[in-house]
Amino acid sequence: MEGKVLIANRGEIALRIMGACEELELEYVVVYTDADVDSEHVQRNQRSGPDQNAWRISSYTEPNDIFAVADHTGCTAIHPGYGFFSEDYRFARRVVSRSRPLSFIGPNWQVIKDLGDKINTKRVANQLKIPTIPGTDGPIYNEMEAEEFAFHLLEQQRQSGVENPSILIKAAAGGGGMGIEEVFEIEPFRRSYRQLQNYAKRQFGDGGVLIEQCLRDYNHLEVQLLCSHYGERVHFSSRNCTIQSTGRQKRVEAAPGFHRSCFSYDFDEQKVLDQIVSYSLKLAEAVNYDNIGTWEWIVDRSGQPYLLEVNTRIQVENDISARISYHNNRQFNLIREQIRLGLGERLGFAQKDITFKGAAIELRIVAEDTKRGFAPWIGTIDTFSLPSYDWSAVYTHVPTDRPYSIPSDFDPNLALALVWADTMDEAKNRAAHFIDETTIRGTDSKGEPIITNVAYLKENLHRLLQF
Repeated sequence: MEGKVLIANRGEIALRIMGACEELELEYVVVYTDADVDSEHVQRNQRSGPDQNAWRISSYTEPNDIFAVADHTGCTAIHPGYGFFSEDYRFARRVVSRSRPLSFIGPNWQVIKDLGDKINTKRVANQLKIPTIPGTDGPIYNEMEAEEFAFHLLEQQRQSGVENPSILIKAAAGGGGMGIEEVFEIEPFRRSYRQLQNYAKRQFGDGGVLIEQCLRDYNHLEVQLLCSHYGERVHFSSRNCTIQSTGRQKRVEAAPGFHRSCFSYDFDEQKVLDQIVSYSLKLAEAVNYDNIGTWEWIVDRSGQPYLLEVNTRIQVENDISARISYHNNRQFNLIREQIRLGLGERLGFAQKDITFKGAAIELRIVAEDTKRGFAPWIGTIDTFSLPSYDWSAVYTHVPTDRPYSIPSDFDPNLALALVWADTMDEAKNRAAHFIDETTIRGTDSKGEPIITNVAYLKENLHRLLQF
């Protein structure tokens, strides 16, 4: 392959993209801010001299800095990783349409725009008869119309035997959990609607409101797809990411998405998994999806799936899907595949060539206090030792040979640890063993010892794939 990739990200995802480029024998350039100078993604590269390939920028969210480095170093493509510009259609559009165009390693900007709008995604899914959470598929601005819709949604739940039925009133222009009210009875609906509409106008400049059924007892599943510019599409089974922090940040994930060894389901779990894969492929085909992406689902205790959203990027947890997926008896590297397809190659294999076997678990190791609402911990790490096995992998930007000060500019994510095995029970045992052999020491500015979520991760392994 030919090309030179600018990696417009940091930390462990930058390191994984570096590794994929090396596998493909592609040159790459990394960027960093002052806060990240001690990160491994910087220290493993050259910050000066004729072979310099690490360049300081003011911010990972300053596009002009990124394009200036790309042009100066002769890059031909940009990989956005996850977060930052990865789902910014304006950035993706600028990458390919500027006077010196580059390849954007991700879906085309029009797809990012269309699926980045959750309302539009729901509308398209409904047209394709793909199940979504019961509720409006567009903003409501009229109070009488909103109240009538809310009444019928509450009645439907009661008639279906739902205990304590409720609805969520959401600011249509909101996000990140902001602007949401839960209502249990129709009587207080108007007051809640007016309060939320006024809040939405002040906060987002748009008084549009969405109304949907509130679901409580469910599992959060994902379907990993890989698509090419040539209409080729394959899936990499499913994964489960139900164990999350209070801020809806995933902490323990597993693949496949359900397994009867973990729980006695009230439904045929394989049938449900096949169903959400089929629906995901159907939507991908309808929008001409052309790179890597994740279809997020929630599945209730009865086995009913609902499409939640589509993430038009590589995800943190992509590797647990790759670790149960085999081609010619070799596990996949999905970031490698994403880069190949982003640079215009064909898929080179079909669904029938992919074999699924075993189970995989990912542990997100974070410096946080899980007993205080997952509050971040900031300080200096002086010992960072994670075990190494032929059934595990570790992705981290934290050095093991010198102290490392956690930058306050970013979330204190320390590492991703993956384990895999022939069965889910064995994978859980290996994950527990891995945690037992993990040593992380450090102190904060007051001399207090480091706080991490390692104990929390082990304590929650038994909950995997359960309701």
